[in-house]
Amino acid sequence: MNATPTRVQSFFDEATSTFTHVVFDQPSGHGAIVDPVLNFDQSSGRISHGSADAVIAFVQGQSLTIDWILETHAHADHLSSAPYIQSRVGGRIAIGRAIQRVQKVFKSLFNLEVEFTTDGAQFDHLFDDGETFAIGALTATAWHVPGHTPADLAYCIGDAVFVGDTLFPPDVGTARCDFPGGDAHELYRSVQRLLALPGETRLFMCHDYPPVDRPTQVMSTVALQRAHNIHIRDGVTEAEFVALRQAKDATLAMPKLILPSIQVNVRAGHLPPPEANGTTYLKLPLNAL
Repeated sequence: MNATPTRVQSFFDEATSTFTHVVFDQPSGHGAIVDPVLNFDQSSGRISHGSADAVIAFVQGQSLTIDWILETHAHADHLSSAPYIQSRVGGRIAIGRAIQRVQKVFKSLFNLEVEFTTDGAQFDHLFDDGETFAIGALTATAWHVPGHTPADLAYCIGDAVFVGDTLFPPDVGTARCDFPGGDAHELYRSVQRLLALPGETRLFMCHDYPPVDRPTQVMSTVALQRAHNIHIRDGVTEAEFVALRQAKDATLAMPKLILPSIQVNVRAGHLPPPEANGTTYLKLPLNAL
């Protein structure tokens, strides 16, 4: 356990129901940014930076040195603003090494340019399972928690864990597993790894889709998830979870931003290269998902 407290400031992007987190050791110290959002208007094709600018303003207000910009996975519901944030406050953009598997799938699906490599070189660092790294005085560990996608990571930093899409608040449950390379069996085992942590461990969400009668919930605990998660609480077997998850996934529509998001996020948030006329394009493959 870190002797230095794990401080967390979270930001919620209502358009994509996404939390971005700034985790830091102390004011005027060092920090990391987890899952930053790039604002994208699908109808006009315009990008903007309001969500990222709010995070940047906090970082600058706290006089933080940003060591890392951490992606939990290649998101299907929002575009990443990691390069924009990096250009203003620094930090190394990182994700799990299994992003290479995801890149191979989507290079083919989108028929990306020949020059697009599938070795993860678009990111500054690829984490292996169990790899430790520093955020100032804080020690962090990357855990490979596949299931939602093959490349999901959770970041364990003191008593705080940034779980990505493995878990939602207990009354929402768990992430879907029907994307390419997703696997409900793997997600069950990944969640069990997280829920073996001490009960008081804080779990910071990447998303919340709350019922109408409660506000958004950014944080849960291991104990609350084990007692109340509607999909994977204590006593739910792997077979029961897989059956529930597969049945529910069969009813779900694709996320509305999956096609623009994935082709940006496999590039570490960089936009595709402009074409000969100087304009950047996102592709819309027909009948592919």
